[in-house]
Formats: sequence, C-alpha cells, structure tokens
Amino acid sequence: LFPPSFQDLFGVSMVVPLMNLHIKSLGASHTVAGIIGSLYGIMQLFSSPFVGCWSDVVGRRYSLLACILLSALGYFLLGTSTTVFLFAISRVPVGIFKHTLSISKALLSDLVSERDRPLVMGRFNAASSVGFILGPVVGGYLTELEDGFYQTSFICASIFLLNAGLVWMLPWSEENSGGREYQQGNKGTDSFSAKASCDLHSKSTTNGAVASNSVFQSPWAQVATVLTRIKGIACSDLWDIFLVRLLMSVAILLYYSNFTLALDERFGVKPLFAGYLMSYSSALGVLAGCLLGPITRLYQHNTYRLLLHSSTFTCTLILLYASALSIWMVVLSSTFLAFSTTIGRTCIIDLELTIGGNEASGTLLGVGQSVTSVGRIVAPLLSGIAQEFSPCGPPSLGVGLALVAILIMNANKQKYCNRENVKSKTQ
Repeated sequence: LFPPSFQDLFGVSMVVPLMNLHIKSLGASHTVAGIIGSLYGIMQLFSSPFVGCWSDVVGRRYSLLACILLSALGYFLLGTSTTVFLFAISRVPVGIFKHTLSISKALLSDLVSERDRPLVMGRFNAASSVGFILGPVVGGYLTELEDGFYQTSFICASIFLLNAGLVWMLPWSEENSGGREYQQGNKGTDSFSAKASCDLHSKSTTNGAVASNSVFQSPWAQVATVLTRIKGIACSDLWDIFLVRLLMSVAILLYYSNFTLALDERFGVKPLFAGYLMSYSSALGVLAGCLLGPITRLYQHNTYRLLLHSSTFTCTLILLYASALSIWMVVLSSTFLAFSTTIGRTCIIDLELTIGGNEASGTLLGVGQSVTSVGRIVAPLLSGIAQEFSPCGPPSLGVGLALVAILIMNANKQKYCNRENVKSKTQ
C-alpha cells in the first residue's frame, strides 16, 4: 500500500497547484474560482463519513477500487476541461470519492495490531508526503510545455489507473498468511506477536465474509446500514477526541495561514525563502514519520501520553513563532513543529481507532476527515479576523485553541488511561 499512497499524492500535487492558473485562463473571475474551490471542500466534508462507512459495509477492496477509478475519471475530465463549466463538473467525482488515502489507512488498521499501528501509519504518511514534495516540481516543469496542464491532468489520471491495478493485484485472500510469513522471516521490532496475528486472521476472515455478503445487498440496504453506523458514531462518547482534532487542526492551519505574508511584514523575508522553509518542514515531516517506531517504543506504546506531550510541544512552538524576534527563531520553531505535528496527527488517528474500535475504522477515519475539513473552512475566516489586529494574531489565536485542546485531554485523562490499560493487557 505504500507505493500507491506515494503515487496518489504525487499525481494530485502535480495538478492542484496549477488549477487556479488554469481556471483563470478559461476566463473565470476570482470569485468563481473561489466558489468552485469551496464547493470541492464542502463535498469532501459531507462525503468523508459516508464513503468511510461504505468501506466498512462493502469491504475495503471494492470501495478503494471504486474511489480510485472515479477519481481517475475526475482527473481525466479535468484534462478535457476547455470551459469553466466542464472544469466545475470534473471536480464533482473527485470531491465525492477522493478518499483513497483514508480507506487505505482503514485497511492498514485492519491488517496490523494496535501496538504496531502508529509505526505503520507513520511510514504510510511518510510515503505519501514524499509524493507531495516531488509532485509540484514535476507539475511545474510539465506546465511549461505546450498544453502542459492538460498533459499533467492526463498523467495524474493514468497514475490513478495504475494504482487501481496495483490495488487489484494485492493478495486479498492471502493477506494474513502473508503477514504470518513476514512475521516468521522478520523477528525484529516490527513483527507481530503470535496472538495478535491469530486474532487479526480471525477478525479479517469475519470482516471479509461480512463484506462479501454486503456487496450484493441492495443499494437501499447499504444506505440504511451506512446511516445506522454514522448515527452510532454521532451518539458515541468520541466527541472529545474529535473536538481535540478540530482544535489542533485549526491551530496548525492558523500557523500556516499567513506564513509567507507574516514573514514579509515581520522580518522582510522574501516569499522564496518562505517556500524553501515550508519545503524543509515537509521533508522533516517525512523523517518524523519514519521515526515514529522508536518514539512509540520509548513511550511504551502509550498513545494518549504521546499525543498529550506532542500537542503541548506544538502549542509551545507556535507560541515561540508568534513571539519570535528573529528569523532564526522561526526556523527553529518550524524545525521542531514538523516533528510534533506529524506525531500528533498519527496519534490522534490511533486514539480514534483505539477508543472507537477497528470494526468501524472506515467510518471513524471518514468522520475525522470531515472534522479536519471543518477546520479548513473555519481557519481562513479566523485568520483574516485575527490578522486585522496583528501579523502575530493568527498564531496567537492558534496557541489559545491548542491550550483548550490540551485542557480537554487532561479533563478526560482517566478515560484514555483506562483504554490504554485495556489495550496493553489485551496485547
């Protein structure tokens, strides 16, 4: 699953930075371009929980293949968009079904033990991030060619078709025996325990049987099942986890919202330097994903404690950036923030799955993705209001939101600790 995740973000990041230039070349105004961009975000917001829950109902294989193929269709239509209307139409299948990474994460959570999940998720995020770093460079080069945007879109669609082939070739009926062979051949830190492997085998067999039966259900029966599962998540006691995710997401988005402009106003730094600094942070985020294994072992796989410490560190670093007196303090905060945000993002997903249960991992990841989408909608508005007062306003507001998230985690400490103890005893 790592190569498809790399290719996924590699293809998308080739196209997305060029889309505003393309839609303006078609004659669209800034307002129309903004409306189309917002509609895409709104479709992602509402479709995330439904597609995630659908993957729980019909199985990961069919839902992942459907999302990849329909996303490929969207980027193919984007490559044929010669009018603003066709451009808007091309964003519909992508806006609804571009949840390939979320379903892949749900599949990974099905295949690995809870103890190894942060390590595997960290490596998965690292593979995706490498694609996001390289994609804009290749896209920028291709767009300089004649009809470069159209060629880039067709290449992106072809990458998704290649991903569909790779996913189809995965050993779905032998994945657990493959995991056991991997365990026997690699008795190091990444191997599963015999009991965990046995439990995963029985769980995957049961889920696979349910999924294979669900595929042949009527569409109305699938919709009813999806709505029932989403209602169960809405009525659960996970509100605090999702609230922490929302607050931390908005805090980090506020940090980056006016990053280039703030550096120019505060230190007279050119946008080129800000771009290099953001690329540097992205590269460090990849490194942080690879280091999650040793870090989780250092914390004895206590996800709650690691999330609390990483969130506190993130809050401190945003405060350091907001009060920075020189550009080197900004570089210092960006360096460590890349590590703390990557660790926190992985830990909050692991905590959602630990408390919510793997049986509804697709639904949980979908709802979590919707929560992050709400943050992307709210953050620009809060940033604009805070920036009216000071260039340091958005990160200062981010510090306050992060503090609230830390207080919520401390207030619910007993619940998290009980879950972690149960998790440790089970393993």
